[in-house]
Amino acid sequence: MRRYGLIGRPLGHSASAAYFAAKFEREGIADCAYALYELPDIGALEGLLARTPDLCGFNVTIPYKREVMPLLDALSLDARMIGAVNCVRRAADGSLTGHNTDVVGLRASLDELLGGEQPEHALVLGTGGASQAVQYVLAERGIPFDLVSRDTAKGNYTYDDLPCEVVERSRLIVNASPVGTYPAVDAAPRIPYGFVTPGHYLLDLVYNPPLTQFLDYGRQRGAHILNGETMLCEQAEASWRIWNE
Repeated sequence: MRRYGLIGRPLGHSASAAYFAAKFEREGIADCAYALYELPDIGALEGLLARTPDLCGFNVTIPYKREVMPLLDALSLDARMIGAVNCVRRAADGSLTGHNTDVVGLRASLDELLGGEQPEHALVLGTGGASQAVQYVLAERGIPFDLVSRDTAKGNYTYDDLPCEVVERSRLIVNASPVGTYPAVDAAPRIPYGFVTPGHYLLDLVYNPPLTQFLDYGRQRGAHILNGETMLCEQAEASWRIWNE
């Protein structure tokens, strides 16, 4: 049996196990399993690897996308450039190589959402590991951006001092924070949604629930919206290719 999985905390919202179970059934893959491994801290990864010698690879989610990096033996170019890992391949000799497949999902998501449009400016909500991948892809596309963070040292603005005119001119707004994820479905990033227009594009990396409060506020203002399902599927397939290359 070849085992794969997801590490992070909490994992009650995750659809990864269901996605891979459906993939295995659809494609007739009988010798593989995918499980959720909720770790109390990144130090618990060593014990998980020792207990699960047939774990061939795993995905990484909040809050360990950066914390896992010192525990790895090698990093792909994307992972080094972004400074975050969401996919780890375990070789036969036990060595661990970190990759970032979030960028694959983000490229596909922006293609789907923007449909060829090139916003002059973007606003990225959150400064964690997922945000770093967003920043990387926006830089690839030549889209300048500002960061909004709860920490004054990490962003251009905090949620308390974000000017309305910045929201108005940032026609692409990406929620790269976990705010609004199940079960806290009534929460949304605290930005002035009254300045969102039909010319805006809102991308939420959250996929559970499918329509977050962030996206619903955008929908009510006539904006183009997309949730994180495309990113989930595309990054999962990219992970599968890495594990089985």
